[in-house]
Amino acid sequence: MAAPVNSFKPALRTGKRQIGLWMGLTDPYAAEIVATAGFDWVLIDGEHAPNDLQAIARQLQVIAPHTHPIVRLPMGEPWLIKQVLDTGAQTLLIPMVDSAEEARALVRAMRYPPEGIRGMGGMMGRATAFGRVADYPGTANDQMCLIVQIESGAALSALDEILAVDGVDAAFVGPADLSADLGYPGRADAPEMRKIIAETLGRIAASGKAAGIIDTGDAALEAHFAAGASFVAVGADVSFLSLGLQALARKWQVG
Repeated sequence: MAAPVNSFKPALRTGKRQIGLWMGLTDPYAAEIVATAGFDWVLIDGEHAPNDLQAIARQLQVIAPHTHPIVRLPMGEPWLIKQVLDTGAQTLLIPMVDSAEEARALVRAMRYPPEGIRGMGGMMGRATAFGRVADYPGTANDQMCLIVQIESGAALSALDEILAVDGVDAAFVGPADLSADLGYPGRADAPEMRKIIAETLGRIAASGKAAGIIDTGDAALEAHFAAGASFVAVGADVSFLSLGLQALARKWQVG
């Protein structure tokens, strides 16, 4: 028996539009609501949401039957990558990738030897169906999907080299951090930043790798697709709940 097929990886290669949602509520019950809503993919945020390894594993269990789960880790540490892959994640989004050297290290961390350095203890985890997928170590490497996050001027300078790394499947523009690093903190919608973001998405798409981003608002989203983005997060569960509840409360308040 081989490792499960990662259906998201070939979808990225086709360039077909893939719509996703950011998840930060950290709860399996909420994750199931999101996963069954009709998105092509959902992202469990381990960088800015209080998701630990157990919370990620429990959300993967309820998401996987319905849509494709992506996990964003807080950093690209090999030990952390090893743990989350053993829980069954196959697609990772790693923030703050600034060089081709960093990208190559991430590729190796996601693969078993001889192509990489991933530890061989997966028989303890969901990834191998708890030891019942006999040929998991021999087939898992091909199902790993790495998305690197472009969030700094350094990453922009090294973008062509990063995209040329074998094993990098896609690049995701982080508009908030990128705009802050380039001197526009909190102003990702500034005209100067919109131009930079559009150019970056176009460069990624032109390389043959998939380009992604997160944003809200119809005009902004349509601009990203026009620039070359193919997988886009169109919102976040926390924001949707927070702003929706606030609007509902204000609607019915008296005085």
